[in-house]
Amino acid sequence: MSERSDLPADRVEFAASLGIVPDSWQTHLLHSEAPRVLLNCARQSGKSTMAGIVALHKALVEPGSLTLILAPAERQAKELFSKVVVSYRTLGHVIPAASFRKLGMELSNGSRIEALPGTEKTVRCFSGVDLLIVDEAARVADELYYAVRPMLAVSGGRLLMLSTPFGKRGMFYEEWTGSSAWERYTVTAAECPRILSEFLEEERRTLGPWWFAQEYECKFMDTVDQVFATEVIHKAITDEVAPLFGGA
Repeated sequence: MSERSDLPADRVEFAASLGIVPDSWQTHLLHSEAPRVLLNCARQSGKSTMAGIVALHKALVEPGSLTLILAPAERQAKELFSKVVVSYRTLGHVIPAASFRKLGMELSNGSRIEALPGTEKTVRCFSGVDLLIVDEAARVADELYYAVRPMLAVSGGRLLMLSTPFGKRGMFYEEWTGSSAWERYTVTAAECPRILSEFLEEERRTLGPWWFAQEYECKFMDTVDQVFATEVIHKAITDEVAPLFGGA
């Protein structure tokens, strides 16, 4: 049970207590209890804000819970954690902090939120994770992803990965296009009411079609240094022709 009986159990009501009126997709996400969630969202669409709300709500209403925020670099992990801190302060420190650090905090109810730069060596000491948030997941090294998944084995914790695309490569792309049972969200910049159409037209002209499609339309593009398109490679592979190397 929470130390504060007036904390909303519903995450949408919790967001409202922070003065945030969620978009429709955000409302769906906040209501969701899916154990595996992928957010393929444009820049500035509000995905980090929602992840911060989910993290703080978990810590406040589930005493003794452990939430990890992972990102490719410390700056990115700190940025998402700062959203948690802003919301925590907005609520008036409803549950006192037993300790408060640049990249983490522990509440008096025993809950912890830790933000870590994403290297496989820095995360192996954690276990029993109740909520694992991977920010900029398309840029996280595959070995980190494989190292953190076992943290959820005993706890049965949730895994939330959010990112804009970064080419047809890596575990985020593989999970997005795979058949595993993820709850998937796609949110383009045009679907965000806070991003003006005039701004998007300027970005389209400035960035060009490749970068605009990736950053604002959530499309997984072939990498800029790729010699052959992914589609061409897939079409070139057939079971009717034996490989030149690696055969029995």
